[in-house]
Amino acid sequence: MASPDYLGRMDPVALTRELVEIPSSTGDEGRIGDFLDRKLSNLGYGVTRQEVAPGRWNVYAWRDPPVVVLSTHMDTVPPVLPIREDDANLYGRGTCDAKGLMAAQIAAAEDLAARGERRVALLFLVGEEYGSDGARAAAHLQPKGRFLINGEPTGNLLALGHKGALYARLTARGRAAHSAYPEEGDSAIEAILAALNRIRQVPLPEDDVLGPSTVNIGTIQGGVRPNVIPDACRAELLVRTVSDTTELKRALTAAAGSGVQVEFAWELAHARFRAIPGFATTVVRFTTDVPYLTAWGEPFLLGPGSIDVAHTDREHVRKQDIREGSTLYQRLVTTLLNSDGPNS
Repeated sequence: MASPDYLGRMDPVALTRELVEIPSSTGDEGRIGDFLDRKLSNLGYGVTRQEVAPGRWNVYAWRDPPVVVLSTHMDTVPPVLPIREDDANLYGRGTCDAKGLMAAQIAAAEDLAARGERRVALLFLVGEEYGSDGARAAAHLQPKGRFLINGEPTGNLLALGHKGALYARLTARGRAAHSAYPEEGDSAIEAILAALNRIRQVPLPEDDVLGPSTVNIGTIQGGVRPNVIPDACRAELLVRTVSDTTELKRALTAAAGSGVQVEFAWELAHARFRAIPGFATTVVRFTTDVPYLTAWGEPFLLGPGSIDVAHTDREHVRKQDIREGSTLYQRLVTTLLNSDGPNS
């Protein structure tokens, strides 16, 4: 039932409840994909289900060929947290990241359609929380618009940019020996620790908008017993990046040294976005699907909720923020529809 103080055609808070009640951890998005297909079809959209992997698909819905596409992801991180609420908040997995945003986008598109604006599409993606396979596959969908508004928890502020991410895996091989005779062995753990200490001294790039790059040593694995010199060790790093990473990769590899192998398994680019008059702005540190969605036109990033509680057992979103987010999506869509592009 819609809240009596919400004047839109569809209450996004009620829709958020429905969405959160459907578990959708990355890799298990089938049920929510089915729900969105049925929901949007019943609202009068033409819906395309784009299979990304067996049992998992992107959902793309549009009426008239779009100018603006509203997009976010349908997957969540584990574990499932059941929905609960109080007067002000909805709690549970996905309330903030990103089912409240999804509901706000659907409600915004419905309110616009009720006023005759049918050039707004909805693109909901699998896999954002682990690998962005849905966003990469979406490049093949048609028709595309001229503008993409991606939804992530930005506190209902229009983001001017977000950092990128560079994943690095360090491996070292040593020689096992009895720990009473260390001269007979070669510790792979000590090689990794020395490499990490040097890497921590590498100057990291900074950006006047995005701020400094940061590095997190996420995991270290090695050894079999405390009385055995370890012959193998591995560490994983994630660098939050703000610029091209070519020189940074060279610096990290050099700092690791000749005895440690460095593999850059994947990276996601940083992004910068245009400001829009009348919209308060922010800069966020997390990554998004946006770098994989460049074919969808000029991107923007906006959504209700705080990233501080996303991925935690405290995940929640204020009900009023969801409704405000829906209103902001409508304002931004209308502004973009009335513009000629970034130089207008």
